[in-house]
Amino acid sequence: MSTVTRAVRTLDDLRRLADEVAAATGQGDLLVLTGPLGAGKTTFVQQLAAALGSQAAVSSPTYTLVHEYPTPQGTLVHVDLYRLPPGREAALGLEDYLDRARLVAVEWGEPLLARHPEAHHLDLAPAPGGEGPRTATWRAPEGEA
Repeated sequence: MSTVTRAVRTLDDLRRLADEVAAATGQGDLLVLTGPLGAGKTTFVQQLAAALGSQAAVSSPTYTLVHEYPTPQGTLVHVDLYRLPPGREAALGLEDYLDRARLVAVEWGEPLLARHPEAHHLDLAPAPGGEGPRTATWRAPEGEA
């Protein structure tokens, strides 16, 4: 895995990172998003959808669990595991989404990392004490970041 850590001060910083992630991922890739509540996971997916060319209004799938957004490159699947009981990830049919989607982005997807070592992982962390920029740490399969 290669690792890139960036300070995220503005929405433009997050947009540039989304552009890089979109360019480095391919058909059927998995992106696991981690970080505390309010860290910017859904905002990142909004920027990622735009980077993939989607015009869709991206929102959190917290209650529906899965949203799908069309892009010129294929479907962006946005999943939120926050309300899903531990061990129930398989019930979502993740493998089916990976087979047909351009990219599957999973918020609160920590449980998936052990089963999917090929996954991209983006951890968003607020600044300590709320002062200063957020930190984004992107771990990509070797040679992809």
